[in-house]
Amino acid sequence: MRTSNKDIPVAIFGGRSNPALARNIAEAYGTSLGELTIRDFADSEIYVRFEESIRGSDLFIVQSTQPPAENWMELLLLIDAAKRASAARVTAVIPYFGYARQERKDQPRVSIAAKLMANTLTTSGIDRILTMELHAPQIQGFFDVPVDHLYGSVVLIDYLRQFDLSNLVVVAPDVGALKMARAYAQRLGVNLAVIDKRRPQQNEAQVMNIIGDVEGKNVMLVDDIVDTAGTLTRAAAALRSEGALKIMASCTHALLSGPAYERIEASEIERLIITDTIPLERPSDKIEVVSVAGLFSNAIRRIYTDKSVSTLFVE
Repeated sequence: MRTSNKDIPVAIFGGRSNPALARNIAEAYGTSLGELTIRDFADSEIYVRFEESIRGSDLFIVQSTQPPAENWMELLLLIDAAKRASAARVTAVIPYFGYARQERKDQPRVSIAAKLMANTLTTSGIDRILTMELHAPQIQGFFDVPVDHLYGSVVLIDYLRQFDLSNLVVVAPDVGALKMARAYAQRLGVNLAVIDKRRPQQNEAQVMNIIGDVEGKNVMLVDDIVDTAGTLTRAAAALRSEGALKIMASCTHALLSGPAYERIEASEIERLIITDTIPLERPSDKIEVVSVAGLFSNAIRRIYTDKSVSTLFVE
């Protein structure tokens, strides 16, 4: 049981899903990543070992859980090893929380995968979760341990302020992104528009109608996740057809699956601004990356010192 913050060392470790971000978080905190051995057996089972004593430490494990599913398994094994090595407290730092889009039972006989992942983490013995931009904020209620929920908009909006905002309209590519887009528009002091679309099946989007004035305007499309980029690129084409000028986009989590890179590079989007919660498979002239390492390191410091995390994103 913790008695005093000064009595307990902080330790930051990183899994293999996003090693660059883990390293940058540790550096921003003013330390270096702890030593881990992680390897795969011939049958693809994962082996983990902490190569230094973590007994009594306030331990933070940085691991995004984008596909493949092995990233989830690796995180669970790291948590289990940390608990068995007598860490005083273990916090899972999950910049991208995989399976968050399956957070409700909207059809018969389907899994609520986000709840299953939350249950699995709790069963593993985790003490706390630090994550960013959950697809649905109510997922925090799936956990029986404290959850600190950061927002990518904190760093993205600061980055966007360097551009000329005098003729800008923030656009939500679908109704689900409207709340986020409204927050961007309010903080940037610009107008808002939304695209009404229907999705005939998963990973396909059909643009139906644009609500708001975009003719002769520069636009910024805003979303939390870009997966195959179908929604984003169709939205950009629709905006261009309605007279939009410069078209940019931003998102927190860039999965960029399947044809995403090709779609973005062939699209009307001039610039896609993303964070580094998920590492890029390859660079692109149209994609710019803004790091969230500083935000996560500040959150870790506040958790370690028992200070409020919400002050990091409340203006």
